Amino acid sequence: MPGVTVQERKKLTGYDFFREVLGSPKHVVAPMVDQSELAWRKLSRKYGAQLVYTPMINAKMFAEGSRKGYREQNFNITFGEEGGPEDRPLIVQFCANNPEQLLASAKVVEPYCDAVDINLGCPQDIAKRGHYGSFLQDEWDLIYELINILHRNLSIPVTAKFRVFSTVEKTVEYAKMLERAGAQVLTCHGRMREQRGHKTGLADWEKIRAVKEAVSVPVIANGNILFHSDIERCLAATGADAVMSAEGNLYNPAIFSPAPAPLLPSASTDPPIPSTSAPAASADPSPRPLSSYLTGAHPRHTHLALEYLSLVNAQRTPTSPSAVKGHLFKLLRPALARHTDLRDRLGRVRIDKADSAAAWTQYADIVRELDARLEEDVCAAEEAGRGLEACAAWDEAAGLPVLPHWVAQPYFRPLPPPEEEGKGKSKGKGGKPGREVEPQREMEEKRSAADGSPAPIDPPAPLAGEKRHPSDRTPEPEDRPSGDEVKRAKLDGDTVAGAIIHA
Repeated sequence: MPGVTVQERKKLTGYDFFREVLGSPKHVVAPMVDQSELAWRKLSRKYGAQLVYTPMINAKMFAEGSRKGYREQNFNITFGEEGGPEDRPLIVQFCANNPEQLLASAKVVEPYCDAVDINLGCPQDIAKRGHYGSFLQDEWDLIYELINILHRNLSIPVTAKFRVFSTVEKTVEYAKMLERAGAQVLTCHGRMREQRGHKTGLADWEKIRAVKEAVSVPVIANGNILFHSDIERCLAATGADAVMSAEGNLYNPAIFSPAPAPLLPSASTDPPIPSTSAPAASADPSPRPLSSYLTGAHPRHTHLALEYLSLVNAQRTPTSPSAVKGHLFKLLRPALARHTDLRDRLGRVRIDKADSAAAWTQYADIVRELDARLEEDVCAAEEAGRGLEACAAWDEAAGLPVLPHWVAQPYFRPLPPPEEEGKGKSKGKGGKPGREVEPQREMEEKRSAADGSPAPIDPPAPLAGEKRHPSDRTPEPEDRPSGDEVKRAKLDGDTVAGAIIHA
């Protein structure tokens, strides 16, 4: 295969594998459906990612090869780029509930990756219907078999990513079972299966610490990583060997990069406030000054978007149009909330499969126009001598800083007030469900007051039956399926439409 050299090597396990093959990574990009594709992996590596995962692949469909184009869409080895020299170290993730199908799929990618991971954490309804992900977590015998068949039959290690249970004790016993089955690295997402969507809440770092102390293989911590400073806090609180980022990476692919020395903020004069980016029991509960959040790089998001589009355009391996559009909306979100005309133009771009390069050019033109508009705000801040810290504002509800609208930054959901927990949408007149107020609106207003730029203009409310604009949707956890994934066949054999690349 072009660009790939397959060499016989001794199968390493545990920390030997972690050190000698993976290079003892501290910064890991999560497997994200329709989002951790090749071009995004390249961009993430440029900005400090040391290990990346592919998007989750359906082992049944990949093994059977009956769905036209499914293999090429999900792991394209034809051009020698996926799993090639610039795409290592790499872990390929599968979801499965059939050991033989899983092994057959893993054998296909075995020469092109450093390990195969099993998804035991997806909490979405599609995983429940398809009987995979976190909905296997009560079937320990099956999970043991899935891991063990790869452990015994692959020349590369098998790893597992899982969610915690409600108790520390059961979580620890579960992790120990995964290790006994043969998993050589464990990624512990500190949320339970029920924590998703608006109920996502905070990840429990104490449970991750308990797992780390109970097993002898490397442990990667996943959850609550919004800012660069959260990385060291998480490592200290959990004792984990590495930190994995999902949404944090999507909104700022430079999350693993430290701030350039000249831009490091001085000690803040703002009053410190308690941190809520991690549970109080899982980290130092003392107040944190604004400057403590700004230890990482926050590049101009339009520049990141253009870099990404350049990578998409330069490589031979096709990139899913839905992945490109999803990345652009996430990266540019702070500015698109203000420049809604460009947001609408971005949403209207259509991709011709026969000439996708034309679409990438349209995207790049829109991003350049947005960048030109932002330049006035950037120049005004620079002329006033106001750096990143001076332009930031506090979001009181979340207890986190909101950065100027021209830089890449996290998007987060403040925890709901206790009286609203579990109630879903607020009540309108007559006790009927009312429209939820998006927290980002309040943050945009605070940012406007801080950097002196115009306040955002609310887009018109969608008409009855009209789809919400892509940038108005709730951000997705790393395990949330995309529109393509929802259309893929279930693992249990039920009839569901196959994968489709939207034009």
